[in-house]
Amino acid sequence: MSEIRPARARVFAFNLGSFKAAALLDAADIRDNLASAFAAGQPAAAVRDLAAANFIDPDRYEHCFIPTLIDTGSQKILFDTGCGEEDSSLLGCLQDLGLGPDDIDVVVITHGHPDHIGGLVRNGEPVFNRARHVFGAAEFAFWTQGDAVRPARLANRDLFRLICTGLAERATFIVPGDEVVPGIIAVDAAGHSPGLLAFLVENSGQRLLIWSDAFLHYAVSIQHPEWHADFDDDKEQAVETRKRLLKMAAEQRLLIAGHHMPFPGLGYVERANGSFRWIPVGYQLNI
Repeated sequence: MSEIRPARARVFAFNLGSFKAAALLDAADIRDNLASAFAAGQPAAAVRDLAAANFIDPDRYEHCFIPTLIDTGSQKILFDTGCGEEDSSLLGCLQDLGLGPDDIDVVVITHGHPDHIGGLVRNGEPVFNRARHVFGAAEFAFWTQGDAVRPARLANRDLFRLICTGLAERATFIVPGDEVVPGIIAVDAAGHSPGLLAFLVENSGQRLLIWSDAFLHYAVSIQHPEWHADFDDDKEQAVETRKRLLKMAAEQRLLIAGHHMPFPGLGYVERANGSFRWIPVGYQLNI
């Protein structure tokens, strides 16, 4: 008998008012070292206790990569382009929706890390050739002009310059508070990267916060926003951003799209036990 492998969807489509939206599973890794990745410097026992309380493995974890697509009816907007590797499934996800790269009107890059910019270019040519590209002004300047890149990110800097510099002529550069298109506003989420942007999408009274990489794990980062993640470039700023966005999400009862949350990466945040807890979507978006 052949091995039975778990089947999983790679597209989750839903409505947001009159907007159409979809979470697109570009890739998913199984990784080790939960504590060093998301709880650097914390006692091993504290991380094991947190894992046990959440019914997850104390060491191994799944790391998803989930770009978001918003269709306003007049424009199709893709938030991030995934890893861009051979096993990246972003274009396949779009194909499942009956779309190709030339159907995308706007590509928004939340920040310049490889798993977000990797799908921008293939064989030296822009993948989304018809699209307007949107970058955070601070993020673009950091990678292309700044000299403050930490050693662990030097290869990232070189990749960003290789991929993104040539897209500047077709790009719009924005800051927090700017509108991408009507109904989509940029929100400051800096810390994980120097100019990380989140995006608040609103239509017909329905609201979605695309928080990208402000949170990297659905249990650790949300229940302990003060713990440092190895992947964060400015760890203290990332902590302050997490606390601010958690308060915002809980108080405003926002639907969340998280790039690295468990697929489909959609959920809500509630206050719990003096902190916060992730509540994954159930059937709310189906009815």
